[in-house]
Amino acid sequence: MSTEQPRDDDPFRKRPPEPPPGYPPPPGPGGGAYGGGPGGPGNPYGDQYGAADPLAGMPPLANRGKRLVARIIDGLLVSIPVTAVFKAAVWDWDPGDWNDGRSTSLGIIVSVVYFVYEGLMLTKRGQTVGKMVMNIRVAMLENGAIPEGSPGWTRAAVYSLPQVVPCCGFVFWLINVLWCTWDQPYHQCVHDKAAKTVVVSAV
Repeated sequence: MSTEQPRDDDPFRKRPPEPPPGYPPPPGPGGGAYGGGPGGPGNPYGDQYGAADPLAGMPPLANRGKRLVARIIDGLLVSIPVTAVFKAAVWDWDPGDWNDGRSTSLGIIVSVVYFVYEGLMLTKRGQTVGKMVMNIRVAMLENGAIPEGSPGWTRAAVYSLPQVVPCCGFVFWLINVLWCTWDQPYHQCVHDKAAKTVVVSAV
């Protein structure tokens, strides 16, 4: 029987060096704010074999009813003052004239103002006033961060700006907002998919 001791350079015997003091340990499965393991929100497509819960590590998804109420609050918050200012600016308006281009112009202005309002709110705090009231927020699907910069503005644009296009704009808007009723597993609307965001509980 051989009594030869293993050499230090033997790759089958050599142990990996110890990490330096204070070195952070590697993240566990699903580490990070929204997880990062296979099938977690770090992988928006989930595990193709269905072995992991795609919602693991995330806050609860926002209730669809709360999302609707938040949109109604925001819509009223924007449309009421904009409509009042618009009517004051055309003080000689006749209610019988609203079948002409004035109503179309008002709709376009409301949509543009709503786009600016939502884009600013989402990129700064991840919530509009309506979402604050309903305790829900918009987060990046990848890591749960506030949708700063392009994602927040993309989400606002896909929701608001198609409405300025007559006829087909409303159809797209309707499909967009209804998409979350059948989307799985994240209950995303089209504007969420475009921005890679998800709406979750803020509490």
